[in-house]
Amino acid sequence: MSKQNKKWFGDVELTKELLILLTIGGCYSLSVALSNTFVNIYLWKQSGKFMDLAIYNLMVVIFQPLTFILAGKWAKKVDRIMVLRMGVSFLALFYLSVLFFGERAHEFLAILGALLGVGYGFYWLAYNVLTFEITEPETRDFFNGFLGTLSSAGGMVGPVLAGSIISRFESFVGYSIIFAVSLGLFTIAVLLSLMLKRRPAHGQYFLKRIWKERKTNQNWNRITIAHFFQGLREGVFVFVISVFVFISTGSEFSLGTYGLVNSGISFIGYSLASRLIKQEFRKPVILAAGVVLYLSLFLIVFHPTFPKLLIYASMIAIAYPFLLVPYISITYDVIGRSWKASEMRVEYIVVRELFNNAGRIFSVLCFIFAIHFFPEQKSIPILLLIVGAGHTLIYFCIRNIRIE
Repeated sequence: MSKQNKKWFGDVELTKELLILLTIGGCYSLSVALSNTFVNIYLWKQSGKFMDLAIYNLMVVIFQPLTFILAGKWAKKVDRIMVLRMGVSFLALFYLSVLFFGERAHEFLAILGALLGVGYGFYWLAYNVLTFEITEPETRDFFNGFLGTLSSAGGMVGPVLAGSIISRFESFVGYSIIFAVSLGLFTIAVLLSLMLKRRPAHGQYFLKRIWKERKTNQNWNRITIAHFFQGLREGVFVFVISVFVFISTGSEFSLGTYGLVNSGISFIGYSLASRLIKQEFRKPVILAAGVVLYLSLFLIVFHPTFPKLLIYASMIAIAYPFLLVPYISITYDVIGRSWKASEMRVEYIVVRELFNNAGRIFSVLCFIFAIHFFPEQKSIPILLLIVGAGHTLIYFCIRNIRIE
């Protein structure tokens, strides 16, 4: 590519496509930071039922892996850019549907969950692949670092801004404003995606082969099981904690404050983790972080109060980076040394996500079973202590992984 088609950012030479991809990622991060948590509270305020939230989130985690399978096939055989456009289009359609259904949104849980799951599946498959293809070795660190900064900034500003706006308006007016802003951001992302050149693909899709690779590659088998346990905690915690915060305060602004505290400390945590963790200490750090994540539960599972929830937010904001940074590095090291990693990177990503979402699905199904057959006040704390051990169990899956 000629220099006329490139832009400069300090010492890093950036292409037009890379800048567009960064902007799309920024729109996604800000939109999610503004609205994601509040969609669950929006539905909670309409029905007041944990079962409704569970059904909505179950649809998300069912349709996301199904879409990953299809998106992976299209990314290998059709066009990566088309898959990205599908993702942002479905995410825009999700927020349009939330606005359209309005105060009857809780009657359309399956539709809303399916739209969001499909949007996530298309978006993240394409974004992961395009990040690898559009960035070069000399721009990859800048890209990942700058995108991380955008995500952290969005995570700090988005929730407290959304909470402030929602709290100032009566009924659901504030929610409508925030969802409309998110719709606008994804509409911008759709338009930006039209500026990316098509990337036609013509290749075979060996998903079954990479799935079966687990039988002969023990490292790959162990890391996929670890991703199941990762999803085990994420499935339920993604919506239960936000409801705990709202119930304990009755205020959307407090939920925004919780998000600000969590994201602000998390930003510091990621900065420290990326600098301090050496390769030889990855596994002990993962174990220590997993134990801290589990111990933090005892602050909130039985008698959650807002001060306790803020302490919990601070603890997990430090622990998560120290678990995820080495864990993700080990995951990519395993994939990078597996059979035909360069040619099959799409398939490896899809299989990894299938196990992650299988954990989330199992987690939410356990939640539905628990609240259906037992009183919520007793069953939810016990269930959280069970599925909350997921991140601690990651260590026992990866401790015997050997990278040569």
